Amino acid sequence: MADVSSTSSTGAMSDTEKLHQLGYAQELKRGMSGFSNFAVSFTIISILSGCLTLFSFGMNTGGPMTMIWGWLLVGVFVVLVGLGMAEVCSSYPTAGGLYYWAAKLAKTNGPLWAWFTGWFNLLGQVAVTAGIDFGCALFIEGLLLYMNVISLNVAATTIRHEVVLITLLLLVVHGLLNTLGVNLVAKFANVSVWWHLFGVAIIVGVLLIAPAHHASASFVFTTFVNNTGFGIPIYVFLIGLLNAQYTLTGYDASAHMTEETHNAAIAGPKGIVMSIVVSLVAGWVLLVGVSFAIQPGKYASEAGALVGPGQIFVDALGKTGGELLLLIAIVAQFFCGMSSVTANSRMIYAFSRDGAVPGHRLWHKINPRTRTPTNAIWFAAIGAFILVIPYWFNSAAYAAVTSIAVIGLYVAYIIPVYLRVRAGNDFQAGPWNLGKWGVLNGVVATIWVVFICILLMLPQLKPISITTFNYAPIAVAAVIGFAWIYWIASARKWFKGPKVQGTVDELAAIERELTI
Repeated sequence: MADVSSTSSTGAMSDTEKLHQLGYAQELKRGMSGFSNFAVSFTIISILSGCLTLFSFGMNTGGPMTMIWGWLLVGVFVVLVGLGMAEVCSSYPTAGGLYYWAAKLAKTNGPLWAWFTGWFNLLGQVAVTAGIDFGCALFIEGLLLYMNVISLNVAATTIRHEVVLITLLLLVVHGLLNTLGVNLVAKFANVSVWWHLFGVAIIVGVLLIAPAHHASASFVFTTFVNNTGFGIPIYVFLIGLLNAQYTLTGYDASAHMTEETHNAAIAGPKGIVMSIVVSLVAGWVLLVGVSFAIQPGKYASEAGALVGPGQIFVDALGKTGGELLLLIAIVAQFFCGMSSVTANSRMIYAFSRDGAVPGHRLWHKINPRTRTPTNAIWFAAIGAFILVIPYWFNSAAYAAVTSIAVIGLYVAYIIPVYLRVRAGNDFQAGPWNLGKWGVLNGVVATIWVVFICILLMLPQLKPISITTFNYAPIAVAAVIGFAWIYWIASARKWFKGPKVQGTVDELAAIERELTI
């Protein structure tokens, strides 16, 4: 598809020397392998999180046909976005990632490009963390209902309150695990890769073999369902793409973890691309397998359940079998949330290192014992919880949170890719690059992201009310407004983009301080 080239790091500058060249000290502990770097992104994409937590949304917004064919459509364009990001990552392997790239690639107004890229990335990172742990909490609540730990007759408002409280508990646990250090996170991420792959194989295998009845191939691949209230099928199909577009996010984690990864200029880009490709294949298999297990005669009850896939599992396998498959998904979602907090905190740490976040000295502070940004970890966890709170009064909040995550992340993803297109032949490629295909790839990827971001701010349910309102435009507008006002009132006077921490000797002194 592209003339992708990579070179060996043998004889090249070391990771620390490259980081010094970019202007930063090696403050974070560089203990991740290339596989661990890939594992973090793959875990955050988490097909057992995104595909399944939005499965009910997909059943009502286009049905099986939209989920299955929409997944492949979105996947092709996401690969293009990932390729564009990967070659920029190879040139600038630093935890700042997207906003650092924007500053370096912009020929004019670099600080302004970096500023807005950073704030969109911050919004997207916090929202995707909220979406992951919120989705996991929904599945835990569903499991407790099936196990009769919670009464099936409990009021819907009570369920919403419990889901919010479970989300809070998950965020606290993920904050604590990240506080213990990157080595623990890396080990969990490595386990998570195999859990996801074997988990998909088990779920799909069981659902194909065990049920007495399966949906027909015609039902799975051609059935279109519209429970949105809108009468325009193409519109419903397009807003139904949220399932795929939300799931295939978070792979920028490989960039944010480059300061902790060996051979980062090659391992980081590979982590981005391979996490997308492996997720694309495994996710499609998962969606097809679960769709075949749908009982057409029970479609309405399955689509309307608190946890649609859980009801499908129970209808197909019985109570015990359904609960076991649901548990496999919950563990995967737990791993996903943990890695999301990791990537989120590194972005906050890097953006604060350059003075862009209010209270930046606090968020940039490194714990000398674990060499991790402890305060940034808790910033990520608390920020995610704030986005979940509207679920107390808005039953459509999950779709809104996931839309916010997609918009925030993909705007941040595409700005440096677009700037790389503008740079043309002036772009200084790293050891992993797209060669002559880089500009064309970037143009197509940019058009897709502009289209999808507009799409996800449109209404998703009709009639529109306080309980069905898609508040993604409000959240996005709030961040744009805050960032713009902050820029005009203050930041334009002092934010000059990524800060160089000092000379090589000064950077080495910073590193020695952390090892004392």
